[in-house]
Amino acid sequence: MVRRIDVTGTDGVRLAAWEYADPPKLREAEAAPGGVLLLHGLMGRASHWAGTARWLAERHRAVALDQRGHGRSEKPASGPFSRDAYVDDAEAALVQLGLAPAVLIGHSMGALTAWQLAARRPDLVRGLIICDMRASALGAASQREWEDWFKSWPVPFATLADVRKWFGEDDPWVERPNPARGEFFAEVMREGTDGWRPVFDRAQMLESRETWVHDAHWEELIQVRCPALVVRGQDGELGRAESQEMVRVLPRGEYAEVADAGHLVHYDQPAAWRAAIEPFLDGVLTG
Repeated sequence: MVRRIDVTGTDGVRLAAWEYADPPKLREAEAAPGGVLLLHGLMGRASHWAGTARWLAERHRAVALDQRGHGRSEKPASGPFSRDAYVDDAEAALVQLGLAPAVLIGHSMGALTAWQLAARRPDLVRGLIICDMRASALGAASQREWEDWFKSWPVPFATLADVRKWFGEDDPWVERPNPARGEFFAEVMREGTDGWRPVFDRAQMLESRETWVHDAHWEELIQVRCPALVVRGQDGELGRAESQEMVRVLPRGEYAEVADAGHLVHYDQPAAWRAAIEPFLDGVLTG
């Protein structure tokens, strides 16, 4: 079972949160203190966490948030899509959903939001999982590459099969066929009169990204006081040396690596992803 819960973010932006659990388990989880908030990455949506949220919900309250500009949440034409806006939204979700003190699980941009919130509001966060997000600055060249990549998308796609093929095989950024990547992007498409287009505005995604790619985020990691697990895909965007330095900088950092996984760790290798994070979660949530 999944139910939608509406949340009001900063500046009154309407956000959609999704809770996963069968009714008896949902009642048990609601009675327990704290829970888990899952934050997707740039271009993602809450449903990307469905597999993780379902096994989490067997013992804990698990809610995934569609962040502003994504999924079923509001996409305000004038923004803002700043770091503060994303962090404020996540804070509002924790409070309004009654999840605190929560474990935050974030992928990519969602991981950055998670550790910035953990640094700002340690009273709301009891644990943190950072999935394949770098703390170093990516720079202006990276932003230009993304602009060019967005322009290369052959939208609209005629069918969802075309979406899966392009993002899983034909996209120049794909080094080898990756069906999981195709499925990931099929999840963020909607059908219109002329074919399939993304549910997000690509200009808004670039605006969101612009607010963090030019800066390093090590200082905020140092301020995270709760237990934190840094997870990288073996072939992901977060290198081993940088991830281990992140663990060293975190006051209570731990490290995990998922073999045969790229950036979309939880999509590429869901069973190995679960094995990597479940012991940490058990220790934080039940210890």
